[in-house]
Amino acid sequence: MKTATDNAFDKNLLHPRYWATWFGLGGFWLLAWLPWKARHCLGDKIGAYIYRKNTKRRHIVLSNLRACFPELTDHEHNELAQQTMREYACALLDYSMLFFRSRQWLAQHMIIEGQDKLDDALAQDKNIMLLLGHSVWLEFAPLTIGQHYSAYGSYKPFKNAVFNWLIARSRLKDVEFVIAREEGMIKLVRAMKPGRMLFFLPDQDHGSKHSVFAPFFGKPKATLTTPARIAKLGKASCFPVMTFFDHNSGKYKTVIGNSLEAFGQGTAEQDAITMNESFEELIALHPEQYMWLLKFFRTTQHQTEGLYTELTTG
Repeated sequence: MKTATDNAFDKNLLHPRYWATWFGLGGFWLLAWLPWKARHCLGDKIGAYIYRKNTKRRHIVLSNLRACFPELTDHEHNELAQQTMREYACALLDYSMLFFRSRQWLAQHMIIEGQDKLDDALAQDKNIMLLLGHSVWLEFAPLTIGQHYSAYGSYKPFKNAVFNWLIARSRLKDVEFVIAREEGMIKLVRAMKPGRMLFFLPDQDHGSKHSVFAPFFGKPKATLTTPARIAKLGKASCFPVMTFFDHNSGKYKTVIGNSLEAFGQGTAEQDAITMNESFEELIALHPEQYMWLLKFFRTTQHQTEGLYTELTTG
């Protein structure tokens, strides 16, 4: 369990091997003070460049989109992939604000849609787990929720010590504490209590060990069973959550989906289907803002050929 006190600055981070990282962060600091339209103009150009030059990333995005939206034409797949790359690059640049702008200033640019669902669950003294989906803006979700509620979550340490300190420092401004994934599921359950929400990111492919295969946009996907087990053990109400950027208002909107009925009470397959369907509904709001750069279908059934084995030039 890591709190803000545990994340105190370590003078070893000033070692010469980290100087290049600190130099790069200086440019990141400047980005935090640009108007969002200027920052996103730069992000659009970076995203377009990534799409043109990074064959591997483009292949992953297009493979996901073709699998999940087979009804679209090749032109529409390419258009959606380009939009995703631009959103991804804009989000990376906007993360500078999480590191260097005040929470008071950032709070003015946050919106919660469906907040009444959480308030109703809190009024009934229920434990709450927020199933956070991988939109490209996901780091803004704890900030938005943390402005109104007490929360905690899990984390995976980064290899670069400076980034690890900086990202933990940012996250610990919005939650009470974080628990390393290696510490296990039970610690997450034990920390549950009414009035304190658990963030959990369940939509990546973590292999078959703790997963079952369930449809995701009609294609079998290795889906974690851990969230349903936590919900059962912690007697928690679970809500899918995803954060998007509203290009009209310039604000970050965290959308709270409907509570997953009987989640954790059915079979592992039934719970996985319920969770995936809830994410599909949120993704449909802004499909271009989902993290299609991740290998969601890396694990396959019956040792069949993977989705990402062949690179394309399209």
